[in-house]
Amino acid sequence: MTAPDQTPARGRVVVLAGPSGSGKSRLADRLHRRHGWPVVRLDDFYRGHDDPGLPRSEELGMVDWDHPDSWNQEAAVASLARLLEVGRESMPLYDIATSRVTGERTVTARPDDLVVAEGIFAAEAVPALREAGLLHSAWCIRHRRWHTFFLRLARDLAERRKPPLTLLRRGLVLVRDEPRVVARHVALGAREASPAQAEQLLDGA
Repeated sequence: MTAPDQTPARGRVVVLAGPSGSGKSRLADRLHRRHGWPVVRLDDFYRGHDDPGLPRSEELGMVDWDHPDSWNQEAAVASLARLLEVGRESMPLYDIATSRVTGERTVTARPDDLVVAEGIFAAEAVPALREAGLLHSAWCIRHRRWHTFFLRLARDLAERRKPPLTLLRRGLVLVRDEPRVVARHVALGAREASPAQAEQLLDGA
């Protein structure tokens, strides 16, 4: 587990990582409603479809949106740092269906807030946040693999994120790869927990 940082002046970001569809966004929304903590959707820092450096999946024959290189970690960490420093930051709004930034939103934070940062690549930011003294705690949110598969597929179909066959093929690959993904998140410093377990512990933060 990444324990809460014992330096209270800088320990401010709660990282919610975990497989796609595991319940990170719903948990973040519940924490926001209960505590008023601001939420930063780190998936909004995906790179645009026209970025020449995007990784590709030979298996799927398309951009590998599940590879960390499809995400702009530097921009995400910098935005979190500015939010904590000045209490206000403009964040991108990313449309997954068209794979591009379509707007922006302003996130504000009070001096005593924890900032909840959630996304499928959120664990990649843990080392940089810890080094900068900005990390409160990090969590890898997960369920049983097939439970996550059906939750993810239902969400992605409802939101029309990609064509249905693409979503199904991607979902089957993610089921296979989930143990590796979870192991990486834990290695980066996140603690495995169900949404209910993490919520209970964070309610006492």
